[in-house]
Amino acid sequence: MQPELDKVFKALADPTRRYLLDQLREDNGQTLGELCRRLEMARQSVTQHLAVLEEANLVSTVRRGREKLHYLNPMPLQDMQERWVDRFERPRLRVLNAVKCRAEEAMNEKPSFVYVTYIESTPERVWEALTDPEITARYWAHRNESDWRPGSSWAHVRADDSGVSDVVGEVVEADPPRRLVTTWSDPAGPEGQVPSQVVFDIQPFQGSVRLTVTHTDLADEKAHRDVSGGWAVVLSNLKSLLETGKPLSVDLRHKP
Repeated sequence: MQPELDKVFKALADPTRRYLLDQLREDNGQTLGELCRRLEMARQSVTQHLAVLEEANLVSTVRRGREKLHYLNPMPLQDMQERWVDRFERPRLRVLNAVKCRAEEAMNEKPSFVYVTYIESTPERVWEALTDPEITARYWAHRNESDWRPGSSWAHVRADDSGVSDVVGEVVEADPPRRLVTTWSDPAGPEGQVPSQVVFDIQPFQGSVRLTVTHTDLADEKAHRDVSGGWAVVLSNLKSLLETGKPLSVDLRHKP
């Protein structure tokens, strides 16, 4: 059995850790204090359980000031699905969609959505895959077009030669190959709309790459549902392309 899956099974074997995952599924992005209040257990014990979940990559964390927020990461569960479920059931991402990472915004400073995936690649290749229009067209059905300088505009242009942009925005921060921050707006949306923001954090991780996508300032619950499902498929497509040379068989045309 793969060592990574050993850690996942170990983490899921304990009822307290399963309870913590359930709490994050219901209300993603909780602090240690918030999780402790739900358990009659010492803070140190909860910290140890969370450490096991983080070691198994079932939980990821994001710093916001002095607080550390905890998020459910569905990628190890997808790996289990691909090994034991996909041979017998369709669609391929059925389990992933059922346990996808949902972020319910309880505080204004909380990220609305956080997704973590691990890719057997290099930071440079992941950066290129996010910013090169020809590569994004292969796994996203859109060309991400910009010079990727802070303050420049960028556009998410359909790869069907129609010239239609489904998303436009501004490059807020660009630090290749580590971090990219952009705003997102619907060019056909209402006047005065507040753009959302997407942060790509690219970090080396044990010979691979840990890619964290944080999408904040979403307009409403529908927007939250849309990005929750959309990012799961897009990033699975990206991972497949970089690791196997071809994306999944998922149609992403006309979808940002």
